[in-house]
Amino acid sequence: MTGDEPADTSIELTADAGSLRVHEGTGGIQALGDDDVASIHQTIDDEILLRRQISFRSTRAEPLSGPGGIRAEGELTLVDRTEPIEFELAIADDGTVSATAVVKQSAWGMKPYSALFGALKVADDVEVVLAGHLQARQSL
Repeated sequence: MTGDEPADTSIELTADAGSLRVHEGTGGIQALGDDDVASIHQTIDDEILLRRQISFRSTRAEPLSGPGGIRAEGELTLVDRTEPIEFELAIADDGTVSATAVVKQSAWGMKPYSALFGALKVADDVEVVLAGHLQARQSL
C-alpha cells in the first residue's frame, strides 16, 4: 500500500513455501544434478519449511534515492517464527518487482540442509530472490 508520505507506505507479502526452488548451487566439488535438486526441493518442502505459508510485513518502507526503488524493513515469518529482515525492492515502470535478501537459516531456528554425510551442504546464509508483479489492493 502506498501513501502520500513515506510513513504511509507499507508492504505485505505472502508466499506458498512450496513455491521456493533452488536455482543455483556454488562452491561444491561438482554441480548439482537433477536428482540432487529434486531431493533438496523435497526436503525443503517436507522437513525444513513444512509447507507452511511464508509472510513478510513491513515496519518501515521508504523510497530509495533514484527511480523505482523502496528500502523495506520488517518482519519475516518462516515456519511460525518471526524475525526482522531488511532489503531493497526494485519496481519497474510496468509494475514488475524484484528483490534479493539474505536469510540466515539459524536465525529462524532452521538447521541448514546437509546430505551425503555432509558432502552436500547448504550454507547458513541463503540468498533469496523475489520476482513478481504489483497488484492493486481492492477495497471492500
